[in-house]
Amino acid sequence: VPPLTATRTVPEYTSLVMAQDNYYEIRTFVKEMCRDSYSMSGFGLPRPVPRRTRRSEAVPGTGIERYPVGVLPYNIDHVAIAVRDLDAALADLKAQYGAEPLSRETIESQGVEEAMVPVGGSSIQVIQPLSPDTPVGRFVEKRGEGLHHIAFAVPDITAALAHLEATGARLIDTEPRTGGGGHRIAFVHPSAFGGTLIELVERAP
Repeated sequence: VPPLTATRTVPEYTSLVMAQDNYYEIRTFVKEMCRDSYSMSGFGLPRPVPRRTRRSEAVPGTGIERYPVGVLPYNIDHVAIAVRDLDAALADLKAQYGAEPLSRETIESQGVEEAMVPVGGSSIQVIQPLSPDTPVGRFVEKRGEGLHHIAFAVPDITAALAHLEATGARLIDTEPRTGGGGHRIAFVHPSAFGGTLIELVERAP
């Protein structure tokens, strides 16, 4: 991965890293910048807002809003699709798109069996409820199969939750919990943004 320089902006660097599927490199890079309080301007970024200042504020003279870097999503971690039959759904994905799961696991705490299917720089998460009396089970019974949520990868999920709470966003999880793959996750209520359930993911090292 090319080194970050004063002439290379973070979006440019992110694109370079994502092109090489090196997610941990960019996650580490962003987290390091969250701790850096004096060298941000050389990278084309405003200095990070102190943790006690969770709300956004305008960058002087620009009208551009700035946020603590740790809360900004750096990738679409996955898009989740709820199905009744996981085996059948995976067979359809393979037959139609040649896509196969990279991992598959049962998460009792969430009441689902999930499969992660890599697509480009992100994944499709196919989830099947373990029973009708689970959040995903009730979703499928009420709405049928389909898009369940969108997950954003964030460098610091604790900071992201604090920031969202400060903006007035309704949180389902006020504290991170452990999700598939051992990653730290939390959900934001659909009322916060476009009627869409949002998941935050801080990927395990």
